[in-house]
Amino acid sequence: MRPRRCAPAWPKLKQRFPDDVDYLVSLDTTLPVREGIIEILITLAEALLLVALVVYVFLQDWRATLIPLLAVPVSLIGTFMLFPAFGFSVNTLSLFGLVLAIGLVVDDAIVVVEAVQHHIDEGMTPKDASRKAMEEVSAPVIGIAIILAAVFVPTVFVPGITGRLYQQFALTIAISVIISAFQRADIEPRAGVAAAA
Repeated sequence: MRPRRCAPAWPKLKQRFPDDVDYLVSLDTTLPVREGIIEILITLAEALLLVALVVYVFLQDWRATLIPLLAVPVSLIGTFMLFPAFGFSVNTLSLFGLVLAIGLVVDDAIVVVEAVQHHIDEGMTPKDASRKAMEEVSAPVIGIAIILAAVFVPTVFVPGITGRLYQQFALTIAISVIISAFQRADIEPRAGVAAAA
């Protein structure tokens, strides 16, 4: 049960305690997590707004704008889906990792969409434009994901409590970047073809 829903039950439960026993909430860990989730939603909204603005202003195509707007939340949801497999919980460190991952994921989304749109503007069909763009940017997108994963994954092997603290933070970023790279290399170009058709 959540602490807020339990709070009304505490006075009733206290009546069952012996006279010399009282209760005290010494630490409520849900408060920072709740604030962290609010911060993630604010950061995500700001990032999506900026992505929409940048992509629409520079590419002048609302369909090209939709692709990164849909792709960014998919990367973050995919990261949340893998939390149980790694034994992670939603805590301040994993939420901090997600806030940083939002910025990294947004960057990849804009690069691929801009590359595809550039070739479409040159007169290529959407399918050919996607192929050509992916020939040009797939290696950098995948390379960036591998480099970022290589930076964050070694913290898994740091011993002791410090390693345990940073493990969730680092793997959250690494997972979201790898999911994002897969999206950029496979799903996003296909979406560009469908949107332009």
